This record gives sequence, C-alpha cells and structure tokens, in this order.
Amino acid sequence: MIRIGNASGFYGDRFTAWREMLDGGELDVLTGDYLAELTMLILARDRLRDPDLGYAKTFLRQLETCLGTALDRGVRIVTNAGGLNPAGLAAAIESLTTRLGLAAKVGYVEGDTIQRPDALSANAYLGAFGIAACLDGGADVVVTGRVTDASLVVGPAIARYKWSRDDLDQLAGATIAGHLVECGAQVTGGNFSFFTELPDGGHRPGFPIAEVHADGSTVLTKHPGTGGAVTVETVTAQLLYEIGGPAYLGPDVVTRLDTVALSPDGPDRVRVSGVRGTPPPATLKVGVNNLGGFRNSMTFVLCGLDVEAKAALVRRQVEEAVGTDGLEFTLARTDHPDAADTEAASALLHVHLRHGDKARAGRAFSAAAVELALASYPGCTLTTLPGDATPYGVFTADEAPQDAVAHVAVLPGGERVSIAPPIRTAPPSEDETTAGGDATADGPTRRGALGELVGARSGDKGGDANLGVWARHDAVYEWLRDWLTVARLAELLPETAPLSVKRYELPNLRAVNFVIEGLLGEGVAASTRFDPQAKALGELLRARIVDLPADVPTGVAQ
Repeated sequence: MIRIGNASGFYGDRFTAWREMLDGGELDVLTGDYLAELTMLILARDRLRDPDLGYAKTFLRQLETCLGTALDRGVRIVTNAGGLNPAGLAAAIESLTTRLGLAAKVGYVEGDTIQRPDALSANAYLGAFGIAACLDGGADVVVTGRVTDASLVVGPAIARYKWSRDDLDQLAGATIAGHLVECGAQVTGGNFSFFTELPDGGHRPGFPIAEVHADGSTVLTKHPGTGGAVTVETVTAQLLYEIGGPAYLGPDVVTRLDTVALSPDGPDRVRVSGVRGTPPPATLKVGVNNLGGFRNSMTFVLCGLDVEAKAALVRRQVEEAVGTDGLEFTLARTDHPDAADTEAASALLHVHLRHGDKARAGRAFSAAAVELALASYPGCTLTTLPGDATPYGVFTADEAPQDAVAHVAVLPGGERVSIAPPIRTAPPSEDETTAGGDATADGPTRRGALGELVGARSGDKGGDANLGVWARHDAVYEWLRDWLTVARLAELLPETAPLSVKRYELPNLRAVNFVIEGLLGEGVAASTRFDPQAKALGELLRARIVDLPADVPTGVAQ
C-alpha cells in the first residue's frame, strides 16, 4: 500500500498539522489542500496587487518548519497551494531550500488557467496524471494550481502503481480516498453530527491517512494517539460532503458513489472497497470568478415589543435615504418573550446593500443607517460601525474541452511534459432523481428531533447547496427513505420550497442527498445569507421536531 496523509483542508487550516503528521508516524506522501471557490477569489485579488503572488503564502511558512524532516524520512509532499501561480510557489520553495541548506527537488503542474475576458480568474479542474509525472520525475515536492481536490491523492497512487487511464475502477477507488481526506479532520470526527460520542468529544481530531492499495481499495485511518475517531459514520459524513448525484464527475474518471462499500477494519480503521468507475466526460469543469460589485452591511438591534413594526419602520427609512436598488433586509427573530436581559429580548435586522457603485454602497449607505440612531424606533442601536463598501466576487461554473487545455508537468530539472487528455470519454449520464415514498409513518410515533435518528452533512457548490442525510440503522433508513421527500424538506426548511431540489438515494450508505439549486445565490463571496456556505443547513434540519417512528433503534448500529 501507499500511505497518503493530509495536513490541510483549506487555506487557514491548523498551522501545526504538517508537523503533527510528519512526527506522528509513517507516511509515504503528505498532501495539503488549500483551494476552494472563495480561495481562488482571494488569491486573484492578491495577484492584482502583486503579480508574484497568487499562491497560499501560509504553506511556505508551514513548509519551513518541516521540509527537512520530510526529506529525512522520505515523505514526498503534494499540494495545490500553488493556486493561481504554481510556478511562483515552486520558485519560492526552491529559494527556501537554498536558505535552509537542503536539497529538495521541486516539480509543478500548470495549464489550468483559462482565458476568459474580464474574469478575475478562470481555472480548469485538472486531473492527477500531471502530479504523477512530477513524482515519476523525482520530485520531492509537487505544487499544483487548480486540480480536483482528490487528485492530490490519486496522483501519488498512479505513480506508485503505474495505473493507466483505462484502470477506471482503481482511479475511482483512489478518487474516493482523495475525497475523504481532502477536508482534513472532517473525516476523523471534525464537524461530526454525533461529536459528543467521540472519545475526546471532538476536542482536537487528528488528520487523516489513506492507505491506498493497488486495486484501488483504501483503509482510512489516523496516527495513533491523535484525537477524534475514524468510524463508518465519520467516513459516511465526509462521503456525503459537497456531492451531487451518484455519478461523481472527475477529469480522469466518473466515480460511482452508489458502489462504495464501507466496513470496520479495526480501531480507527475503515475499509473502503467495491468502488467502480466509468470513463470521464470530454470536458473539464472551469471555475470562473468575476467582480460582482460592492457590498456593505449594517445590523439594527430591535428590543422588546413591536419587533415587526420596528423593522418595517427601518426599512422605509433606509429605502427613502438610499433607494431600493440592491437593498436586502433579513429579520432574525432571536428575541424571547418576557426576557430578563437585553440580548435575549432582542431581534436583529440585517440590512445589506450590493451595488456596482462603490460610493452608494459605501459611506452613503452606512452613514444613512447611523443617522437613524436618534430618529427611528425606540431603543434604536446598531452592532456595526459605519464603513466603506468592499468588493465581492461572483463564482460561476463553465467547462472546456479536455483536449483544449494544455496540462503540463514541469519536472525538477525544468523538463516540460505534456499530459495527454483521456482517449476514452463518455457523456455524463443524468442520475435518476427520486421523490421518496409514502410520506406517512406506519405504526406508533413520538415527537422528537430528527437528529436523534440521523446524521447530516451539508456544504456549498457555487450557488447551490448539498444536504446529505444518513441513517444510523437499516430500520431507520427504511423509514427515512420514504419519509424525507422533497415536499417534506420544503416543510422543514421553508427557504428550499421555491427552489429546484434534486433528491438522490444512496442505499449503500443508508443516505439520501439533496441538491438545492440557487440557495446560495451567486456563491459564497456574494451571498448575504446568514450561513453563506450552507455548512449549518444539515444541523438545522436535524434540530427540527417531527413525528419519529417509536419502534426503531436510536444510537449507532453495532
């Protein structure tokens, strides 16, 4: 097997994780994922200020603390921290190795940049074969730009086992391994619905390791003595994160999520097997970031009685002062009746303004809100100070033909190796959506929180959100599959009711997954939603009080 660890799930993850993973036990490869849709926007703005930037600067500081250890132990490093400038980060790493007196060989992957007029950034999601070429060329450190997150694991597995593009099942198995570890501690108990059941209560989960075998099967684990846990449920939770239908599209393979089998393999070990793959599409996903305009927000505190009337008064006053174009009002009823303190008695009125005119969205708006302090509702106060507008980005997904993208591996000696696109491709099939069964429960019921019986994991993909829900027992899944319909979801989460919602069943995971289109508007950078990345959507659903079947088991299946 090849032991591939992960030390970063996003730009800003635990700084010491690289050191912890290298010191914690044996590894062959250590990966770090730094890129998300919002991160690409941040890096694009960095590069506008300085063309030499555009990569995750934190990674350089992390590498300085542990590169010598990695070289001594023969652990190779693969990261997408190159962002919009992988060549720039590779050069910075070479300068670092010289300063540290080390002899690290650095390779990098480029070609993901796509030309789109007026876009801040446009990047194709490349596959794993460029990473493999760098490793085959002797690289100790491989830097990429925008590759799929899973490619950081698939590439080293290709290099180890010499898989070809026709080894679809093996590529699919490694893709699942990559998807599981790409978000760091999220597969080892981080953000887990049943965190109170973890040995350390979710205090400090360790980072994950994927032991990938030649047939594409994997055992998920972590270093001994680290926090959190690796269980079938923690792995299920991460499998459901930011997915769509059962066909998981990638540049090298389409991975069938409905073939994944999970089974315990000892303490803190879960075996992932049975994964099947089909040919990839002829196109690559392209993430495009554009400047959407400027935004600003002010929040009013509405305490005590007549909350709705107070909010209505503020709305009329603000609209009269700055006009209605681009304004958005959200009233959060956080107030409690007969409360003994101000905070518990108060609701919050969030006022957002998005507009192409920076001046209108800036001080003109925030000053108009502040001017109401002595001329509006009783008890008027704000939680925000007046400020200028900030630019925001809009993320859209595009596509480009695989054979039109110049995927290139630059080896440590400077040799440039062109990575040919897959010869065998297939149009992506449209997964069958399901409505659910009889929405009424048979037998006795009891009132309780839905989360007593199910776990959930949710996240964002551009303007869409996904919400995966899994049952803890077979009997619970039989009920959940019929009961949690699209119509039922609209009742429990009313904000989904006017939107297009796709529902998919994954019986092998005892799960259903919903894709809620347009919930996040133009994406996280532009969203004014209280939870702009839908990270808490699953917990909101679990907290709803419903009629639960009284004759099904609670707790985790043994």
